[in-house]
Amino acid sequence: MAVLSWIFIGLIVFILIKSLTGFIKGGSKETDERLSEGRFSVEIFYTLLVTYTIVILGFGLIYFILSLQGIILVEGDELRKVGIIGSLVHSFYFSGVTMLTIGYGDIVPIGIGRLVALIQALIGYVLPTAFVLRLVVTTKEKVED
Repeated sequence: MAVLSWIFIGLIVFILIKSLTGFIKGGSKETDERLSEGRFSVEIFYTLLVTYTIVILGFGLIYFILSLQGIILVEGDELRKVGIIGSLVHSFYFSGVTMLTIGYGDIVPIGIGRLVALIQALIGYVLPTAFVLRLVVTTKEKVED
C-alpha cells in the first residue's frame, strides 16, 4: 500500500508541475496580444483560477494520501483520528488555507506534512508574482516591436 501511495503522490506532483509550468510559460499569441494592449484577459483570469484550483486540489490529495499512512494534520493541538471523509475535508481545507493565506493555525502539519506545506506556501506566494511578471514581459515585448 505504501508504494502505491507514493506512486499516486508522484503522479499528482507531475500534474502540478505541468500545470504550473504551463501557466508560467504563457498562453497563446492572441492572449499575449490582448495583454500587451492593456486589456483585461478573461482567458488569463480563468487560467490563473484553474491553476490555483489544481494546486489546491493536488496538495489536498497529497495531504490526504499521507494521512492514510498516519496522522499528519493536527487539529486544535490534539492528535485526532478522523474518518476518511473527515480526513479528506481537513486535507482540502488545510490545502486551501495554506495556498491562499499564511494559515489560521487551527490545523497544523507534522512530519513530512510540514515540508509539503512549505512547498505549497511558496507556490502560493510565487504564482501571483509569476502572473505579474508575465504581464510585464508581454507588455515590454510589444512596446519593443
